[in-house]
Amino acid sequence: MVSEQIRIGDEYYLLASALNTRRPRLVLNHGDSFAIFDLAGDIPLVGLDPFGLIHRGTRFLNRFELRINGDLPILLSSVASEDGCELITYLTNKDKQHDGEIVLTRDTVAIERRKTLLEHRLYETLRLQNFGPTTLDVLLSFRFGADFADEFELRGTARSRPGERAPVQVGQHSVRLGYRGADGVERRTLIRFSPEGWRVDAERAELVLTLPRGEEAVAEVDVACEAGEPREMPSTFRPAVAMLRNERRNWCEAFPRITSSDEGFNAWLGRSLHDLALLRVEDPRGSHVHAGIPWFATLFGRDSILTALEVLAFSPELAAGTLRRLAAYQGTERDAFRNEEPGRILHEIRHGELAAVGDVPFGRYYGSVDSTPLFLMLLVDYADRTGDLALPRQLWPAALAAMRWIDTDGDADGDGYVEYERRTPRGLVNQGWKDSHDAVSHADGRLAEPPIALAEVQAYVYAARRGMARLARRLDAGGEPELWEARAEQLRRQFNRDFWLEDEDTFALALDRDKAPCRVVASNAGHCLFGGIAEPEHGRRTIERLMRDDVFCGWGLRTLSSSVPRYNPMSYHNGSVWPHDNAIVAAGFARYGGRSVAARLLTALFQAALGIETRRLPELFCGFARQLNDKPVPYPVACSPQAWAAGSVFLFLQAVLGLSIDAWERRMTFDQARLPEWLENVEIRGLRLGESKVDLFITRGHAGAAVEVMDKQGDLQIVVTG
Repeated sequence: MVSEQIRIGDEYYLLASALNTRRPRLVLNHGDSFAIFDLAGDIPLVGLDPFGLIHRGTRFLNRFELRINGDLPILLSSVASEDGCELITYLTNKDKQHDGEIVLTRDTVAIERRKTLLEHRLYETLRLQNFGPTTLDVLLSFRFGADFADEFELRGTARSRPGERAPVQVGQHSVRLGYRGADGVERRTLIRFSPEGWRVDAERAELVLTLPRGEEAVAEVDVACEAGEPREMPSTFRPAVAMLRNERRNWCEAFPRITSSDEGFNAWLGRSLHDLALLRVEDPRGSHVHAGIPWFATLFGRDSILTALEVLAFSPELAAGTLRRLAAYQGTERDAFRNEEPGRILHEIRHGELAAVGDVPFGRYYGSVDSTPLFLMLLVDYADRTGDLALPRQLWPAALAAMRWIDTDGDADGDGYVEYERRTPRGLVNQGWKDSHDAVSHADGRLAEPPIALAEVQAYVYAARRGMARLARRLDAGGEPELWEARAEQLRRQFNRDFWLEDEDTFALALDRDKAPCRVVASNAGHCLFGGIAEPEHGRRTIERLMRDDVFCGWGLRTLSSSVPRYNPMSYHNGSVWPHDNAIVAAGFARYGGRSVAARLLTALFQAALGIETRRLPELFCGFARQLNDKPVPYPVACSPQAWAAGSVFLFLQAVLGLSIDAWERRMTFDQARLPEWLENVEIRGLRLGESKVDLFITRGHAGAAVEVMDKQGDLQIVVTG
């Protein structure tokens, strides 16, 4: 197999098979499980390519292939439902010969496969119909297998010791494949077939269906991932898909209904909303999102927080659940292997075997430098957006612990900047959102040596300190608001002195261990505007600088300027385009008076979405310059769907509309609202503030956008400034 290694950390890779990049995929996802199929609805036996049914970090099916009369059927079409709850595949039989004669012509038997995934269980129903002139006996068969590979094995990490296969248990209409991992956990794949009549062994199941002319027959298969106590679940496809569809519909209907004059933009909005529902996980503490499929189908501190921030103006529900969930996992001790420190907010959590036995440190891992200040930013912004002080009171001890981490372990050398350094040979070398091993470099291409102070992290810390001071006064619950404000102001002055690159009109990417600036132009500077740390003049010049052709490629802002040695448009972090990155930068531009420039970024990403059939923006795409009417160049192993990519359109919209919501004053403000030239109007129905809600109609004009209140219920003030 031809493959290449794409480095995303010092020793953790994504293996990109040259064949895999040519295989389209269909995805189902729910909770801690996801499944990836080919267009025929099969899980092909293709080694370490990420096809399969994966539950809590382990692949429970690595083969699941349908045969008709012993042959692969002919694919007619396949489609995923808009809400991501169901996959539908249409197939037919191929020509069948006997002694040189065709005894069954192709296109005689119509086959419809429908699948859904609910928690740990995959359901499939098959409907076969005979359109031939006579009664047919059709042999329906499945070939299956379970390798119980860990998700990090699929990404290229070797395990230190193997587990043990359990004997296959074959029942009358079922089979159970088992494995005991090196972590001592027994994992089992239970496959059940109906109706009666299936012949089952350790690798295949067969059923002969008699189909009279014009008649149809139905068969069902369900696959349960067993690891721990069994849970009560629907027994068949129809109630399972109904339960899942109802869950996602209820969440989407609670989100404001946003439509526009442009059908392409509506498709992007709709796809993004459904992707958020697909990646959303319900929890007793509230809901949060998993980061993305296939590589990040778990809770990530940074990703989950930024996604919640992207949609906060429209739906604060995700923020509350995310905050509770992350507070529950907040660091309490010092553990170098996990990069854990008291008060530090989680980077990611993994449930697989390799994490449990310590082959990778990500079972509960804290190696992100920005999750902690971002946690505080989200807490403050949630309170301002909702007026809910109960949650901040509940999480106040966690917030104070996070502030202590910023001032102590976060700033270990006491220079006023929050920095990172890996404490062990394992884990991530770089701990900002650009966490690949080569993401932080100097102008001559040298990699920066840790400890490293990233530009955007200082902006997040600045915003967190200012916000926490405001929140402390509202809660009257302790803390040091005067000290936090003083330190925020000191950081602002120090940052604008040490990070500003006068000759480049922007901020340095970072300071290295010698406090030398990394004098490269990168999108991180736009995050500094998002956090509000930049002086007004520095903000204005940064906007202009990032929109030059070496950074703005036509599809959005590259992560790194094309003028520096490390630039590579096909890299993960050194020249690619990330939708969430562009949305955050657009919000920063808008904050510093660049609302029309934010609209240019919105236009670029919208046109990128139009170049993708599903209108689903992936995690990232390559940073090649736009050529005429071409499409953005895909990145080979990008996650899709990805939560913060899905949330980006909502932050873009908030940025161009200048929308802010102040729960304390019961006020929604539209400050210098703009719409791009291709967008005549936007309608927002059911935008809520507590029990109040409003319907709005925004129309593009020559000098801005007009905001019309169509309906308003409750105590709520709408302010429009020009």
